[in-house]
Amino acid sequence: MPNIIGGKYKRTKIEVPNKLVRPTSAIKREAIFSILESYSLKNSIDIYKNKSIIDMFAGSGLIGLEAISRGMKKSYFIENEKKVIKILKKNCDIFCELNEYEIIFENAIAGIERRFEIQPSIIFIDPPYNKENINLILSKILKYKLNNNDTIIIIETEKNEKIIVPEGLSIFKNKIFGKTRLLFLT
Repeated sequence: MPNIIGGKYKRTKIEVPNKLVRPTSAIKREAIFSILESYSLKNSIDIYKNKSIIDMFAGSGLIGLEAISRGMKKSYFIENEKKVIKILKKNCDIFCELNEYEIIFENAIAGIERRFEIQPSIIFIDPPYNKENINLILSKILKYKLNNNDTIIIIETEKNEKIIVPEGLSIFKNKIFGKTRLLFLT
C-alpha cells in the first residue's frame, strides 16, 4: 500500500483498489510536489492556503490527499468507477473533514463542466494512458475558466502521447520518468 509522503499525514498508508487504478508512484509524487512548491516560492504564490485541487481520474485519491496533508483547503475528486469510489471515500474519511473534500461521480468532461466553490490552484489530470482525450479536457478547462494566473495544471501521461497545448496555456516543466511524462502548465 502506498503512503502519503509529506505534510501532517506523512507515512500514513492509503488503500488502493487492486487492478482498477495505476497509482502515481512515490517518486513521481515527490517530484510533483517539489516542482509545485518550488514554482510557488519562485512566483510568490501560496498554492495551498484557501485553495483547492481538482484530482481528475482520482482513483485512490493519492494526489488530492497528498495536497490536503500539505495544507490544501479542499480536494475535488473526479472519478467514474463505482468500485474505486468506495475506496476513495474510505480514504477521504480517514484524512479529511467532510468540508475538505468532494467526490464527483462523473466522467472527466462532465466533472469539470460544473462550478467549484473554491477556485483550484492545482488541476491534476492522470487518465488511463492513451484512452482519454487530454486535449479536449484542456480546452474544457479553459472554456469553463477553471484556471487563473496562479493555477497549475499537471498532466501525467504516457511519454509518447501527443498533447496539444491550447492557446492560453504554456508548459513550464516537462519531466520524463521511464514510460511516463509529467507536464506542468500554467
